[in-house]
Order: sequence, then structure tokens, then C-alpha cells
Amino acid sequence: MIYFDHNATTPVDDRVLEAMLPYLKSFYGNPSSLYRHGRIARSAIDGAREQIAVLVDAPASQIVFTSGGTESNTLALAILPPQGKLAISAIEHPSISESARRLKSLGATLNTLKVDANGLVTQAVIDELIKKKPDLVSIMLANNETGGVQDLAPYAKTLRANAITVHTDAVQAVGKIPVSFKHLGAHLMSLSSHKIYGPKGCGALVFEKGLAINPLFLGGGQEQGLRAGTENVAAIVGFGKAAELAKTELTQRHEHLLALRELLEAGLTTIPGLTIFARLAHRLPNTVQFGISGIDGEMLLMKLDQKNIAVSSGSACASGGSAPSPVLLAMGIESSLAKSAIRISLGAANTKSEIFEFINQLKTLVCQV
Repeated sequence: MIYFDHNATTPVDDRVLEAMLPYLKSFYGNPSSLYRHGRIARSAIDGAREQIAVLVDAPASQIVFTSGGTESNTLALAILPPQGKLAISAIEHPSISESARRLKSLGATLNTLKVDANGLVTQAVIDELIKKKPDLVSIMLANNETGGVQDLAPYAKTLRANAITVHTDAVQAVGKIPVSFKHLGAHLMSLSSHKIYGPKGCGALVFEKGLAINPLFLGGGQEQGLRAGTENVAAIVGFGKAAELAKTELTQRHEHLLALRELLEAGLTTIPGLTIFARLAHRLPNTVQFGISGIDGEMLLMKLDQKNIAVSSGSACASGGSAPSPVLLAMGIESSLAKSAIRISLGAANTKSEIFEFINQLKTLVCQV
């Protein structure tokens, strides 16, 4: 199979699996226990926390483990005070946008930040937002559909200067581009293991000391009292190893993915009626989203699947519906073109020959419509 859906999930790296296995078979102690097996598990968690801290340039003491990016995003938004003022960008992941709507139904004020034709928030939008004095703003660092990367650091600086708390969903960015929690200036940042060749079911929230974070789960003192429940030691160890590899191999991966993306786009531009979305934006090196006039995206996805090629029509967490992508609509893309959208998200194991095969198959399928 040609797998082009790495923004949905990545395969577990063999080196990650090797690091996890001892904590599934031999060192199975509860990390809250004081005896030897428990201490070994606790030490493994602490080591993983350090590995992730190095990857995102943050103190290890400011990282709390969660079950994944969705929980991290939900935990971040939970700091909003009752009837508080929340602002999110129009291109957020459903775990942010749907949580925001839930908070609105409970009495919060919700503002949605418009984006430009490339799916990016602008300084003018931030300047206008400040007048509304929100308590919390959430702007994702890199979009999971278009791959567009926000210029977050100056926005966070402006918002901070106005005593506004900033959260960023960095799930798609980490491991593909350099990410520094300190440089970005956000108060909170969400991460996920399975986007960087680690296991599913594990994520993290990076937080600034002094924030009043409201735990989603109670009943234990794990994770500094911020996330009750016995830690998933093997998954956390895997996340740590994946973070270590992402750090050491970042330049190599970036160059490989960018070369493949450029080759892919060169082939796509030879197809009549095809539009690459957010092409002028600074994007992740692995992501291309396009639409073809007169083509149904989900139908094309299934035809590619029959050719043993796995692609996406958008966010995996929003799949299953026939409505066009809210991200593309927010960018001003016409509805029919948005419904034709296909997302290609490349990974470390993809090759040039797979790109050529995909382009050939795509051209054949488009001509048959």
C-alpha cells in the first residue's frame, strides 16, 4: 500500500516499539508504587518527559502527559473561567472548535478569528481581537489539512502584553518543523505521540508555571495533580523515544519530505482544473491539499483506495460527513471545490516512485470522470 495519510497517524517506528516492549512485558509496576518495579516505571516516565522537553524546548517540569492531542486541547481550554471570553481561529481542529462551542453553550463568550485566503490569521485580526479583551485565545501552529504554519510568536507577544492567555495546538507541527515553546511565547501547547511515529493514546500539554489549570480527571495525584489516573507507562516511553528521534532526525526528515512535496506538486500542476490550497503560505514540508473542479473528493478517495493508495479528504477527526471542510470554507474556497478536496500527508518512509505512481493513477482516474 502507498500510505499518504501521515497527518492522520503515523506507523510506530521500530525503535520506538523496541523501547516500549520492556514496559509491556517486564517492568509492569505501577509508577506510583514505592517498590522497585514501581520506581523503574517512574524513572522511565521522567526520562520520557525529559526527551519531550528537549524536542519542544521547554522545562520538563512543565509537561503533563495526557491520552492524546484531543485531551490536551480540552485540558487547555478548561482554564477558561466561568462565563469567560474565548477566541479561536476559524481553522482549528474539531477538538478545539467543538469544545469551544460546548463552552459557549455553558455561558462563555466565543469569538472566531477570520483567516486569509491561505488560512492564516493576520496581525490586523489580532489587533481587532484585543479590543474585545478575551481571557483565552487558541490558534493552532500548523493546520492539519492545508499544512499552513501560523506566524504565532509575534501574535503571542502582542496578546501577552495585553494579559491574554495563549494556547496553541502544535500536534501537526512538532517533528516536522522546529518548535520552541519558549520562542513561540504561548502559555499552553498541545502535543501528540502518534503524529511523530509514536504510539496512539498518548499526548502532552506543555504549560507555563503559575497557570490555574482545572483538571479534567480527579481521584489521584498523578502528573502534578493535573491528570489523575495510572500513567500509560509503555506509551509514554514510546512517546519519549519518538521525540528523541524526531529531534535528532528533524533536518533529515524535513529535507526528505520537502523534496517529495515539491515533486508531488510539480506533478499535480499538470492536471487541468486542479487547485493546490494555501500554496502561497509557509506550509509543513509534508502536506499538500488540493481540489479538482467537477470531482467529488470522497469518491476520488475511494477510487484511490481501490488502487491501494491511502489519502484523506481532510481531518480524520471530522471524517464521515458530506459537508465541505470548514477550514477551506473559512479560507473563502467555493463549496463545490472544497468538497473535491484531497489531502496528501507524506511520511519518512515515502519514496519518489510512490509519488510518480500516485500522479499516474490520479491522472487516469480524473480522466475517467
